[in-house]
Amino acid sequence: MRSTPAYLVIGALVVAVVAVSSSAPLIAFAAAPALAVAFWRNGLAFVALTPISAGPRRAEVRTLASVDGLYCVLAGVALAAHFATWMPSVQLGSVATATALVATQPVWQGLIAAASSRLQRVRAAAGVSGGQGLSAPAASSRGQGPSGLPGAPAGSSGVTGAAAGSSEVPRDVVGSSGSSNGGRSSPSRLGWVGIALAVAGVGWATGVDIGVSAQAVLADILALLGAMAAAVYTAFGERARTRFSTTTYTWTCYGTCAIILLVVCLAAGVRMTGYDGRTWAAILALVVGAQLLGHSMFNYALHHVSATTVSVLILLEVPGAALLAWAWLGQTPRPAALPGLAVLVAGVAVVILASARNRTSGTTSASLADAADPAPS
Repeated sequence: MRSTPAYLVIGALVVAVVAVSSSAPLIAFAAAPALAVAFWRNGLAFVALTPISAGPRRAEVRTLASVDGLYCVLAGVALAAHFATWMPSVQLGSVATATALVATQPVWQGLIAAASSRLQRVRAAAGVSGGQGLSAPAASSRGQGPSGLPGAPAGSSGVTGAAAGSSEVPRDVVGSSGSSNGGRSSPSRLGWVGIALAVAGVGWATGVDIGVSAQAVLADILALLGAMAAAVYTAFGERARTRFSTTTYTWTCYGTCAIILLVVCLAAGVRMTGYDGRTWAAILALVVGAQLLGHSMFNYALHHVSATTVSVLILLEVPGAALLAWAWLGQTPRPAALPGLAVLVAGVAVVILASARNRTSGTTSASLADAADPAPS
């Protein structure tokens, strides 16, 4: 079997990073309410995946009326919460800060893992049998062939890293994995160091915004809430994808998310149409770029490089988005916030690498989810 030329893999990774980096600048550029942009982004992605779900995946779609199918729906609810918080944060604050703060998703996943592990120990001490819940392993025992669309399965999925050769990237978020005993392992010492660094970076960056305006602080809070929602989204997704291919999973999530956002937009009186041509072009670019092309390229690259490498490369979205916002929108990151953002990204990278070290020591089975452009970001 011929090996893939290195330049093709490098090219795919460059295209993927640029595509996901364009997400926040496009959201900021669009002259439309953030909630409406979020609806159209997910609704159009749902439509794009429907031919596959109604065709090759039709038999699998029929099995969604199950407990595992409920996890797909719950993941869609969390995805709606992610978009309903993070996308407004981009329009209210700066692209650089919003992108960096939402990149803390793996940190919140680590905290979820710690809480889940502690709960399991308490239940075990009390003699209670609790099942897997959100701590179910992400890796599916069924091999899946790639479909060329976001969430096209290459084997298994998650957010924060994955096992080489058996991973996939369906969204904009990068997630952690389930442990071999059916639950997540708590962060290692190195993982806690990464979490501490990320929290310190968050404190630095948001502290700078306190001196700017109340709106900037609100944007930071929304971005952090978006990261938390993305972590919950991935936790539900890991459970759902023990049974469903990622194409079926993402199709269900996008559909659920779009319905919820549509209801919210209609209830709040958000303007859904009547945008100018540039805004519709930005929305379509979000769907084709970050939502579809970016993660398809990451999915392709995962056949040739380790998922830990891909997970760390996804963090390039933070400086990439900042550079695009500077060149395209004239947004210059606040100098005082830059050290905090750098510490934040470094902390998230440490969390990812610590998770990979745990997996190589045999404590966990790994996977990679989409990457949050969240949860797609």
